[in-house]
Amino acid sequence: MPATQALAEVAQLTAELQACRDLLARQTRSLQVAEQKVASTELEFNRDFGSFLDKTSDFVYFKNREGRMRFCSQSMATLFGYADWREMVGRLDRELFPPESSEVYADEEAYVFAQGQPLLNKVNSYRGANAQQGYVQTSRWPLFNAQGEVESIFGIGRDVTDNRQTQAHIQLAASVFTHAREGIMICDAQGSIVDVNASFSRITGYRREEVIGANPRILNSGRQDAAFYAAMWQTIVKAGHWSGEIWNRHKSGAVYAEILTISTVFDAEQQVKNYVALFTDITPMKEHQSQLEHMAHYDMLTGLPNRLLFADRLGQAMRQSDRSKHSLSVIYLDLDGFKAVNDTYGHETGDALLVTLAQRMRLALREGDSLARFGGDEFVAVLVGLEHAHDCVPVLERLLLAAAEPVKLSFNDEPVSLHVSASIGATIYPKDGADADLLMRHADQAMYLAKQAGKNRYHLFDVAHDTAVKHQREWLDQMRRALKEGEFVLYYQPKVDMHSGLVLGAEALIRWQHPQRGLLLPAEFLPGIENHELSVEVGEWVIATAVAQIGAWQAQHLLLSVSVNIGALQLQQHHFVDRLMAILERHPDVPHRHLELEILESSALKDIAVVAQVLHACHAREVRIALDDFGTGYSSLTYLKHLPAETLKIDQSFVRDMVSDPEDLAIVNGVIGLARAFGRQVIAEGVETAQQSALLLSLGCHQMQGFGIARPMPAAHFIPWMRQWQASPFVHAS
Repeated sequence: MPATQALAEVAQLTAELQACRDLLARQTRSLQVAEQKVASTELEFNRDFGSFLDKTSDFVYFKNREGRMRFCSQSMATLFGYADWREMVGRLDRELFPPESSEVYADEEAYVFAQGQPLLNKVNSYRGANAQQGYVQTSRWPLFNAQGEVESIFGIGRDVTDNRQTQAHIQLAASVFTHAREGIMICDAQGSIVDVNASFSRITGYRREEVIGANPRILNSGRQDAAFYAAMWQTIVKAGHWSGEIWNRHKSGAVYAEILTISTVFDAEQQVKNYVALFTDITPMKEHQSQLEHMAHYDMLTGLPNRLLFADRLGQAMRQSDRSKHSLSVIYLDLDGFKAVNDTYGHETGDALLVTLAQRMRLALREGDSLARFGGDEFVAVLVGLEHAHDCVPVLERLLLAAAEPVKLSFNDEPVSLHVSASIGATIYPKDGADADLLMRHADQAMYLAKQAGKNRYHLFDVAHDTAVKHQREWLDQMRRALKEGEFVLYYQPKVDMHSGLVLGAEALIRWQHPQRGLLLPAEFLPGIENHELSVEVGEWVIATAVAQIGAWQAQHLLLSVSVNIGALQLQQHHFVDRLMAILERHPDVPHRHLELEILESSALKDIAVVAQVLHACHAREVRIALDDFGTGYSSLTYLKHLPAETLKIDQSFVRDMVSDPEDLAIVNGVIGLARAFGRQVIAEGVETAQQSALLLSLGCHQMQGFGIARPMPAAHFIPWMRQWQASPFVHAS
């Protein structure tokens, strides 16, 4: 081959080789660019997929053949307590989930691996890391390799807890609607019925298809007026609901009572969508309540009002009387001889008698009057609208006739004629201005007086007498309290020998240191307890206090006698002497002769033999006796003969006018003469002037007491008075 040709071929080959090198370089650069694009695309995919896993709310995951997690969504990781889903990669279900959940997941995924089929919309419960519980709906798909084998699983789940709860609530509401014992009616915003439940039909009698589209007015009973329904709908519109009792009409026409609640249902825009009515038939309860109310207010035997209902009617009658200015009368009636009927014929016959008499007595009343039975054979009535108090008398007489008329009954299949009568007490309101309870008590008191007067009659309550008795009772209560609280005190009035000026002793006189009225004299309170046992208690207190004072003065070397007044009732107590001695024994240092008992002539007059025996017993124990107010009675000489009195007291009524009245002077002179003749001492009370004192001295009466010498004084003032008296004695004639 020529050299030139060879060189040409070499050059050509070199050029082709260079062209191949250039082509390879260009292809290498293109491949590098393509690889860079693939790497960039893969990186972008990984970034986007990771973002998807981080942000999706669904539970997304991949697992390999061994069941290990390849990746999952962050929402799933967070639910089970992982901060980053990558912490779950490579782990098995039993390492990630609670045992009860992991076992279920493993079983379901085993099915997908084994069958190569997806498992769709499977709902399972879950328990999260914070113990929250719910439900998840999951679909799983198998992923295959090139050989058609399942090599992994892709799953997507969604939390359906809220849906499940909503569905459960809907099912519950439907069940309640269907099975509720209460009637349920649903109306649209225009008030037309759109649905009812089975209990609605049971209570109202209407089938569902009969009422759909109708207005609830088909149930209207007519017992509630238009104003009632207007007020009801006003409340529904304002408050959104209403509840109360209502009477409706059954399809059959029967009226029934129900407790009804109406509630408004609003849509999302707060517009009225429906009205729901829920109601319960309470007719049996109403009937039972009516029976109970009748039993509570009426006597089961006679059908008359009982005590409770009568009290209400009496209260109404009193208010009506106050408005109308008419009187009313409260009547208390008790049957005479009813117990004998019960004892002889038995309670069954007695009950039949009461029923008959109740009917008769009800007919004896006027329209508007009320008769009640309080139990047993006691009846009470109120007569209203009386123009005058005596207008009740004809009714009282008719009641007496109704009770006294024979009642023919059967006993042991034999006819019997039963005879009773009535004792009736009555009081008139407002003449008797008491309250209702006291009016009945007053009528009851009058009824007992009718019984005591012979039965089969009536007696009208004496308001004036009762007022006096009430005041007496209140006064006694005050005095009992005064005795208990130590409000009584003794004042002492000196007794002196006006010839020698010597203080002989004192008379103890009771006073009441009243907390509101101040110091009260005996005449202001003692007459209120005369002939009452409280006078005995007060009298014993006087004796005990006086004896204690004698002892107190004796401890100060002052030997004085003290006289006390003894009332008739106290003197006639069978234990008077024993009680007197018991008081004296508590002060053994006090000589008995220093105590003097002043006895009124009127006290001794009641039973002179008993009084003489008591006073002789006292005298035998060295207690001195004086006859007070001597000369005011008509048996003074008898007393001097039979009573062991050592002293006669000339009553101040004679001393007061003896200077100017010859008759009083003659009586005073006579008493002094009697005392001298019977060997008794004599003392004049009520001495107020020196002229009286001088005249008494001239007649031979040296012992005196009175305001002219000294007024009664507290014990603490007595010794200072004595010092003053001894220093300048009362001026007297020698």
